[in-house]
Amino acid sequence: MALENTLIQDKLTETFDTSVFNFQEERDIFSLETTADKITSLILFLKNDADLRFHFLTDLCGIHYPDNEVDRQFAIVYHLHNWYENKRIRIKVYINGEKPEIKTISNIFLSANWMERETYDFFGVNFIGHPQLKRILNMDEMISFPMRKEFPLEDSGRTDKDDRFFGRTTINA
Repeated sequence: MALENTLIQDKLTETFDTSVFNFQEERDIFSLETTADKITSLILFLKNDADLRFHFLTDLCGIHYPDNEVDRQFAIVYHLHNWYENKRIRIKVYINGEKPEIKTISNIFLSANWMERETYDFFGVNFIGHPQLKRILNMDEMISFPMRKEFPLEDSGRTDKDDRFFGRTTINA
């Protein structure tokens, strides 16, 4: 029996009710959203359910949406894989932009340890309960988080660039 999206959705809505929502197929990956307080139990359910068997964490990353309302300014995205059925699933959780934090899943998937540290290092997301949350690629002295979209892309005062050569003139605006 192939693992169908409808089976996944039915099992999740039966167990988590309205805490799982926005189910859709995106580029051959079944995707859904959940809330930050349910992510640990959802990941455990997907891993331990006898039919679902999502035993492999492929990726965990952050996304910054500075133009969203404050409670949806950061997203943590989890990609899980069921090797038995070769089925992938994506889970997205939006978190607060002023205090970005979410529970760690490094106690469920050991590989999440590095991925959560990387997400912390670049986005400043606090993974509550992580055993060693510290920078891994940037300097410890760094006070900012480079993947946050909080800074202008280039210095507007530069005089060594001619906007005509980059297509940034009033003619093509």
